[in-house]
Amino acid sequence: MLGSSSTAHQQRVAFREALADGRLLQFPGAFNALSAMLIAEQGFDGVYVSGAVLSAELGLPDVGLMTATEVAGRAATITRSTDLPTLVDADTGWGGPANVARTIRSFEDAGISGCHLEDQVEPKRCGHLEGKELVSTADMCTRIRAAVRGRRDDAFVLCARTDARAVEGLDAAIDRAKAYVDSGADMVFVEALTEEREYAAFRDALDVPLLANMTEFGKSPLLSAQTLEKLGINVVIYPVTLLRLAMGAAEAGLAEIRRSGSQQGVVERMQTRSRLYELLGYDEYAAFDARLAGYLEEDPS
Repeated sequence: MLGSSSTAHQQRVAFREALADGRLLQFPGAFNALSAMLIAEQGFDGVYVSGAVLSAELGLPDVGLMTATEVAGRAATITRSTDLPTLVDADTGWGGPANVARTIRSFEDAGISGCHLEDQVEPKRCGHLEGKELVSTADMCTRIRAAVRGRRDDAFVLCARTDARAVEGLDAAIDRAKAYVDSGADMVFVEALTEEREYAAFRDALDVPLLANMTEFGKSPLLSAQTLEKLGINVVIYPVTLLRLAMGAAEAGLAEIRRSGSQQGVVERMQTRSRLYELLGYDEYAAFDARLAGYLEEDPS
C-alpha cells in the first residue's frame, strides 16, 4: 500500500547484489507509476525509465529537449510505486561536469537506483537513429568522473552508455567502454549492436556488468532472455515496449469509436475495473481505513 515499502538505499543495494549473482535481470520500461506496478506484479527484476518514453509522453522527440528536473520528477513517481530498483536514462547529463554531478544528486533524491550516461554530443539523438555524433573519450570520462564525485550513496549504480558501435566501429566502442570503466562506471550499456558475436566480444573484453537494449524497430536483433544470458549479459531493458503496446491499443480503440460511434466493440480488450482495482490494491486501502470498504458493490466490472 502507498507504493514502495523499502528505502531507496535498500533498493540500490538489492540491485547491486542482483548484478553480482550473474543472472540476467529483465527491466521493462514503465511509462507511469501504474505500468511500473504491473511490471512488479508480473515478477520482473526492475523498472527502466526511458528518455524516449518520457519525451514521447510530453509530445516531444527524443532529441534532448527534456530537462534533468523533468526526468527526475517523473521518474520519482515511478520509482516510489514499487520495491523494485529503477534504472533511469540520464542522456548526456544535461551539461558540464557540475551539471552531471547535480543530475546524479537529483536522481538520488528522487529515490532512483541507478542511471546511464551516454557519450553523444548535445543535443543527443535516439540511439537507433542515423547522424549521431560523439564527444571524445576524454570528455566522456570526465562526465563519468563527475558523476562519481556527485554520488553520495555508493550503492547508486552508474552505467556508461556508448553509441560508438554505429559511429566508430566495434573495436573503438570496446576501447571506449574500457576507458569508461577505468573512470568509475559500474556497468556498460552498448547501444545498437547488430549481431550476437558483438555482444560476446564485449563480454570477453570487460569484467563489469553489461546491459543490452532490446528495443523494437531498431538496429539490434530482438534476442531472447535465454540467448542474452548465454552471452553473459547482466541486464536487458525493453524501453518502449509497454508504451508501444498501450498506444497501439489506444489507437485501435479510438478508430473503433470513430468508425462505429461506440466503444462496445473493444470492451473485451480492455482492462476491467475490478482488475484495475486489484492492481492498485483497493483492498489494502479498505483494510487500512474501513471507511473505504464496499467500493465494488455497485459495479464489479
